[in-house]
Amino acid sequence: MKRLLQIGITGGIGSGKSLVSKIFHSLGIAVYDSDSRAKSLMTTDGILVSHIKKEFGLLSYHEDGGLNRNYLAETVFNDPEKLNVLNKLVHPRVGEDYKHWLSEHEEDFYVLKEAALLFEAGSYEHLDRIIVVTAPAELRIKRVLERDTHRTDADVKAIINNQWSEEEKVSRADHVVLNDETTLVIPQVLALHSNFMLLAVDDTRHL
Repeated sequence: MKRLLQIGITGGIGSGKSLVSKIFHSLGIAVYDSDSRAKSLMTTDGILVSHIKKEFGLLSYHEDGGLNRNYLAETVFNDPEKLNVLNKLVHPRVGEDYKHWLSEHEEDFYVLKEAALLFEAGSYEHLDRIIVVTAPAELRIKRVLERDTHRTDADVKAIINNQWSEEEKVSRADHVVLNDETTLVIPQVLALHSNFMLLAVDDTRHL
């Protein structure tokens, strides 16, 4: 069995990592969206649901079983300790879900794992290459406010403050995609795709 090349992609909120992931997906590459999967697991994974209710109370969920996102966000985003507790509950379950997903893509040349907290959660340690998508802070904030009309400027800055800085992420990256709305993104992704395909083929030859 050939070894599956695993590529991580991350970046601060508003950097455009989801846009970059969509371009890879259009090239036929399977993408695991950690943040979307986490949101799903927070309502479908019985173990995780019970832990969240125990730590944050029954108000964490609506009567219909849906996640009370506003309550949970207000509870954790301005309290680093509570946010850390939530992350420690969610990240291991996402890790298990990712392993199961990987088993369905063993014949692929490479896969992409997208996660906002790839470094913070430590999951980058199990990946072969890391892409960091970056953009100026002012542009990132502008994008998020236009996209998420329920958020305020203070909300976005609080989220940014709970993530590693762009500089720290870039310093640990194997590859950087600049998404500043002046540099073309697609050529950057195509170059990375060619690079990863060559790496995957080379791994296969050395089996």
